[in-house]
Amino acid sequence: MIVAPGGGHRELWSDHEGHNVARWLSERGIAAFVLKYRLARETNSTYTVDDHALADMQRALRLVRSRSIEWGIATNRIGVMGFSAGGEVAFLASQRFNAGKPAVAADVSPLQSKLGESQSRLMSAATMDGQSAQPDFQALIYPGRLQRIEPATNSPPVFLVCGYNDRADISEGLASVYLKFKQLKVPAELHIYAATGHGFGLRANSTQPAGKWIERFEEWLGNGGFLKKP
Repeated sequence: MIVAPGGGHRELWSDHEGHNVARWLSERGIAAFVLKYRLARETNSTYTVDDHALADMQRALRLVRSRSIEWGIATNRIGVMGFSAGGEVAFLASQRFNAGKPAVAADVSPLQSKLGESQSRLMSAATMDGQSAQPDFQALIYPGRLQRIEPATNSPPVFLVCGYNDRADISEGLASVYLKFKQLKVPAELHIYAATGHGFGLRANSTQPAGKWIERFEEWLGNGGFLKKP
């Protein structure tokens, strides 16, 4: 699982929307990585969401797949999760992907042991670029800019969460997004928590029902066949 924290593309809220989530998943045998993507709205930033933040998520997907044997990761169960602005990055990665060039990875890997360090790095980059950047599933937690979501029949299964008291473009918009996926017969699950606003993430010792969303997510992963069988 690659986790993209929110922060309005100005900063990264990496605790309750990043490391807390990664630790919770890791404790249950789910490998998790917190992505530090480039921020398009940070002061004096020259980055954009579409050209840089998205590229960072795509690179992360390729990196994890390229190290799958070393890290003991199934290459067909790699998903993306994003919160708020990070949700935008996650759903863009789930819309704009390519299959990579696996043949390139197969060709260069045997050569790495015969190369010098700098050449080996170049070959490692080529191996990474040969991997697919397509997520196998997506989890969008109160994602921003929902009008940009354009699901297709080959979109990965999606898990959706938000609060009833969030902004209308999110709380109402996410319900519309769910219907878009359903109409295309893309597996989708939606949770809208009452008396809950924006940015709840995963906080320590939360007693609110919204704090249990990650348990519903684990159940969804299991039902979808994305968890390793006992």
